[in-house]
Amino acid sequence: MARKSLKPQLNQIRVWVGQGRTDAWIAHQLEVPVAQLETFKQEFELTSSEGAVAGFDEVVDLRAADDAQVAAALEIEEAEQAKAAEEEARLRAERIAAGEEGPEDVDSDEDGAGSDGPSRSRRGRRGGRGRRSTAKALEGSFDHGEEGYGLWLDPAIAENSIYAEHWAGKRAVTVTVEADRIVIRRADDE
Repeated sequence: MARKSLKPQLNQIRVWVGQGRTDAWIAHQLEVPVAQLETFKQEFELTSSEGAVAGFDEVVDLRAADDAQVAAALEIEEAEQAKAAEEEARLRAERIAAGEEGPEDVDSDEDGAGSDGPSRSRRGRRGGRGRRSTAKALEGSFDHGEEGYGLWLDPAIAENSIYAEHWAGKRAVTVTVEADRIVIRRADDE
């Protein structure tokens, strides 16, 4: 990856250094590695002992606040990456369940870190099953109780616009049981 030039931000870096900002905070703001910032500071002889820079009469130590901001930003980024990984795993499971991808197509990395992008093309059908929904999948569970069988859906289904338009208030359904799926249709569709 090409290194980002820091020369256009020289004055801003000088102000931040004069304010007592940490290298980690400055590097995060500029989206560069800390090592590159440290090299740049040495090259231009930027130290926090410059005192009053650009109208600052006293240097305020903001290092604890800077470290907290950087840590919070990194936690948010990690949470977003984890959420994206969970979404990818869910989509992969849906493709396997729909027969578009076999279990042998799943990367066998134990840490879950596969390649940066899809390494194999999807083996979907052309035509046949009709249009696929891009809606977010919701969870559900079966109740195999002594009093009968039931299907419990995620309460978030109430927020789904397709459910609200086509399924809300419906009770009569037909159920088709197949080896790899169970299809539920409104009884009034037939």
